[in-house]
Amino acid sequence: MELVIASDHAGFELKAEIIEHLNTNHAAWQVTDMGPFDDKSVDYPIYAHMVARSVAADDTTHGILICGSGLGMSMMANRFLGVRAALCTTPEMAALSRQHNRANLLCLGARILSSEENRKIVDKWMETEFSADPRHLRRIDLMDLLITR
Repeated sequence: MELVIASDHAGFELKAEIIEHLNTNHAAWQVTDMGPFDDKSVDYPIYAHMVARSVAADDTTHGILICGSGLGMSMMANRFLGVRAALCTTPEMAALSRQHNRANLLCLGARILSSEENRKIVDKWMETEFSADPRHLRRIDLMDLLITR
């Protein structure tokens, strides 16, 4: 499976750490860095758009977005039909986002938690499978059905 990752300038350093961590600990995943490639100021919606578009286009693609708080990235990513971006601040939230909501995009706040805490969240998110319980499937279908334009 493929995982696409991007950040803004605030998340640039954490993104590099997360990519290294993914390549070491989750080597079965093909990780694609969608930028930015330096820590100069950038507009987060552009990077969130690139990752969310990739996730929306392919059921086997997942994503990670990192900004200062994770809020802006999650707001932009969730504008795409089929994207279920979860801003997680604990490993428990990461597990539940995958088990119950079939989250396909993880958002992290580089200024909110330490690198170690964010790596634990990434690990839990990457290792947790969707439960496929009919009630969760029904609710996920409703999210797409009830989306407003």
